[in-house]
Amino acid sequence: KMAAAAGPAAAAGLWSEVNRCGQNGDFARALKSVNKILQINKDDVTALQCKVVCLIQNGNFKEALGVINTHTKLLTSDVIAFEKAYCEYRLNRIESALKTIQSASQQTDKLKELYGQVLYRLERYDDCLAAYRDLIRNSQDEYEEERKTNLSAVVAAQSTWEKVVPEDLGLREATYELCYNSACALIGQGKLNEAMKKLQKAEELCRQSLSEDSDVTEEDIEAELAIIHGQMAYIMQLQGRTEDALQLYNQIIKLKPTDVGLLAVIANNIITINKDQNVFDSKKKVKLTNAEGVEHKLSKKQLQAIEFNKALLAMYTNQADQCRKLSASLQSQSPEHLLPVLIQAAQLCREKQHAKAVGLLQDFADQHPANAAEIKLTMAQLKIAQGSVTKACMILRSIEELQHKPGMVSALVTMYSHEEDIDSAIEVFTQAIQWYQQYQASQTRGANPKSPVHLSLIREAANFKLKHGRKKEAISDLEELWKQNPKDVHTLAQLISAYSLVDPEKAKVLSKHLPSSDTMSLKVDVDALENSHGATYVRKKAGKLTGDNQQKEQGQGEVKKKKKKKKGKLPKNYDPKVTPDPERWLPMRERSYYRGRKKGKKKDQVGKGTQGSTTTGSSEL
Repeated sequence: KMAAAAGPAAAAGLWSEVNRCGQNGDFARALKSVNKILQINKDDVTALQCKVVCLIQNGNFKEALGVINTHTKLLTSDVIAFEKAYCEYRLNRIESALKTIQSASQQTDKLKELYGQVLYRLERYDDCLAAYRDLIRNSQDEYEEERKTNLSAVVAAQSTWEKVVPEDLGLREATYELCYNSACALIGQGKLNEAMKKLQKAEELCRQSLSEDSDVTEEDIEAELAIIHGQMAYIMQLQGRTEDALQLYNQIIKLKPTDVGLLAVIANNIITINKDQNVFDSKKKVKLTNAEGVEHKLSKKQLQAIEFNKALLAMYTNQADQCRKLSASLQSQSPEHLLPVLIQAAQLCREKQHAKAVGLLQDFADQHPANAAEIKLTMAQLKIAQGSVTKACMILRSIEELQHKPGMVSALVTMYSHEEDIDSAIEVFTQAIQWYQQYQASQTRGANPKSPVHLSLIREAANFKLKHGRKKEAISDLEELWKQNPKDVHTLAQLISAYSLVDPEKAKVLSKHLPSSDTMSLKVDVDALENSHGATYVRKKAGKLTGDNQQKEQGQGEVKKKKKKKKGKLPKNYDPKVTPDPERWLPMRERSYYRGRKKGKKKDQVGKGTQGSTTTGSSEL
């Protein structure tokens, strides 16, 4: 009886210890007391709950989840749903966390908060936005600012990854986090200058906020600002200021931030700046993208972009097998994506396997008709590189949705002209003009007005035909243009010129439509024209020319004006009383009075005789 009575008394003491440790935040010590309670009563539900909380507070999420899964009968979803979902979330088992939350019988505020985080990680931004709006509407506590920050982060993600125009949430940007998220949303819309101003404001707010804490050092502030500076560098890169961007990226890397996601993004962006240059630096930077936990920090599109760049880097560093392996893996993950196929084709081209590259692209175009246009443009480029211009034209003409576009018509006409295939070039013009006629008829219910693009194509076709001597074919186009605008004198002149070689009588009839010289005379203010700057210049020049002519007439026979002879300079020691030396122009050696240079007796002996021989003087010595 005494032993039995000691059990509850000991348990009560242990619970007091647990309570005290919990209030002090000493969860390691609390855990020891909880374990002792469980030794007394292993099925104590409250003790098991406390054990799970202690493990979570100590960061032992896997062990906490193990306790929950071991005691499923005692720790039901009603009791421990939040703790279980939170452990799964922290262990990056996001889908499992979502199922746990949805299976809970009661949706508490804590579960709703976690639900929003889970939806964000799953990139279900619309649902996430609705969840946070509901939380903000129905919650009143000290965490309101954090919820608004999360809400703005969702809007920024929608703008960046889904290209959704964000709605104005009416959030007061009083914190640097809200300013930063607002800047990200603006980047997604392409408003780079506005985004840069927001980031500068975010930096200022961040410095103010952190400098208020005396324990925070300048290094801590710089570390916190790293993500803001990273986004600034990204804007610089988008604006083409690559040197400034590169400098800022490298400054951030030197700080060695703990955020592996930030480091991976910066390293990837540096690789995109380097491209096929400075590959040694890119190979070093790519290691940062492989850090542990990166896959849980970045969005799917960010991770995909990093993988694409890894494949391209492998191609640039001539790692053909690695490039093929990476691009094949990317293609299996995203079969409809263009880039993996384009990378494979580029690698084949580097290996001089152009036919195989074209075949690969053709297979993809057949399997994915929605992306066929871009693929066929690449195929045409490869054919042009091989010198097969006619085949390239055939591929381009097979892209139905681009056949009528002015850019495509221009490219095809230029290429056919290069190949001297004028008939095909005219056929391209004809097909495009017919397309616009049919389109206009369908839009205007039978009426026949011509759009500016349509009229421009007809004019270009007429000019092309005139240039290549197809005057009969050009006449119908010119008549159509003149019919649309009878006041167009230029078109009428072209029409008369074309008819003059085919039907002179018709040309005479049409020439009557030309305006008379009286109607074409321009109202010119002669005085204003004469006093203009150009006229004054011409008048001055004319005056100079007239003066020259008058001088020539006065000279009567003087063909060339005599130049004044300059006085020659005399030497400083010149004496007018002494007659100059008549031989002064000759070199000294050639003068009659030259007697050679005087040589010393000793110098005469130097260097005489054969090498190694001794002179008489030296033997006597």
